[in-house]
Amino acid sequence: MSHAAADTEPAQPPPADDHAFFGQPRGLMTLSGLEVWERFSFLGMQAILVLYFADTVANGGMGMEAGTAASVSAAYGTLVYLVSVAGGWLADRILGSYRAVLYGGILIACGHYAMAVPTDAMTWVGLGLISAGTGLLKPNVATMVGKLYRTDDERRDAGFALYYMGINIGAFLGPLITGWLGDHASWHWGFSAAAFGMTLGLIQYVAGRRHLAGRKHAAEYALAPGPMRRAVLLIAVGAVVVAAIATALALAGWLTMDRFVDVLTLISVIAPVVYFVVMFRSPRVTAEERGRLRPYVVLFLASVVFNFILFQAYSTMMLLASTNARTEIFGFHFPASWYASALGAFEVLLAPVVAAVWARMGPRQPHASNKIAIGVILGGLSFLLMVLPTSGHTGDTYKMAAWWIVGSYLLLGLGDILLETSGMSATTKLAPKAFASQTMALWFLSLALANGIQAQIVKLYGEVSNPAYFGVNGAVAVVAGVAVIAAAPWLRRTMHPVH
Repeated sequence: MSHAAADTEPAQPPPADDHAFFGQPRGLMTLSGLEVWERFSFLGMQAILVLYFADTVANGGMGMEAGTAASVSAAYGTLVYLVSVAGGWLADRILGSYRAVLYGGILIACGHYAMAVPTDAMTWVGLGLISAGTGLLKPNVATMVGKLYRTDDERRDAGFALYYMGINIGAFLGPLITGWLGDHASWHWGFSAAAFGMTLGLIQYVAGRRHLAGRKHAAEYALAPGPMRRAVLLIAVGAVVVAAIATALALAGWLTMDRFVDVLTLISVIAPVVYFVVMFRSPRVTAEERGRLRPYVVLFLASVVFNFILFQAYSTMMLLASTNARTEIFGFHFPASWYASALGAFEVLLAPVVAAVWARMGPRQPHASNKIAIGVILGGLSFLLMVLPTSGHTGDTYKMAAWWIVGSYLLLGLGDILLETSGMSATTKLAPKAFASQTMALWFLSLALANGIQAQIVKLYGEVSNPAYFGVNGAVAVVAGVAVIAAAPWLRRTMHPVH
């Protein structure tokens, strides 16, 4: 039951005749605009983060080894998605979606401004703030999009398609701006652009808040006043205690960067295991629902394998591009970080094509599990493709043609569209009713686990040959995808009513 104050606004969707934004509710423009700028800042910063870590101190970087730089970058991603699980709960029980997104955006902007200050200490402070802010913002914006529509509104799917296009527009534009500034001015000027972008997103979010459904001061499923006070106190005290312990261990020389990465990896492994055990053992989960959870475990692991490859588009692939790829196409020279924009561009261009193909095929389209499996295989092929131009070469003297990495990102972008759309849909349909509101948490845990594993594996980058690194990782992903296809008869039978 909600204990919201009596003067809060009702959580009713806007009138069905609101068609102000391409036939969609005008609140969608507010939320899509926010996501454009949030992804602009997040992925714009991430495109240059690993390059900043690996660059020499004399050149304004942090002087890390390539494998260490990729590992720390992956650990940051792990932290973001682990915090996202808590972000959904905080919105549901304490803050409400509107305030969770607002406070998250403010923390993100502050984090990027902190990273614009050219000191190592402010870099770590900034990454901590961005992790906390993204954890609050990311899982709750999609929830607010859903609140714009009544249950029977046929515009819902098209609205989410517009929303995801906004995400990828930001993913395309961010690396272009931050990469150019990082290359021509300094890495911290690139981080400043990310801060400016997030600030613009916040301004238009607040300016358009009157068009958002359920914009209330209290959470929809708020805790009662007593438990609310205890929860807030526990969170505040817990944060202070954890920070104090971490600081003390760091000063004592025990909490090194490597150990911090290892701790995050361990948490990313334990969290989903605990989550699944709780659901399988819960008395509120029926035998039929438990039967549908089993195939979901397979899809969860497929997501982990694919995203292990996908997230390296911003780590090892960036490092490879900066050292072993030409940065010119048709005589036009560009920063290596611009390669990251190709991924967003392909997803913007291919998403409507894929949607049209599925609509054309109708009932003849592949089962959801096969779409996910094909996505995983495409991810693996994007890495296997890198074996060809890197074979027979050592060191950083050779330069592959730009089209190799562009081609790799084409495969990766198509795989992402297939896996994300089918995976998210299957998640909502297979989750037990008692855990329906926590399905996003499970999906974010697959992303956290993918980053946690990546944080360990990428340490090998630079220690083994590039063909071996990309070949083995790509082959594992392809084998995983083929295994899911082999399990298709069982998955089709147990995933009913998911098609």
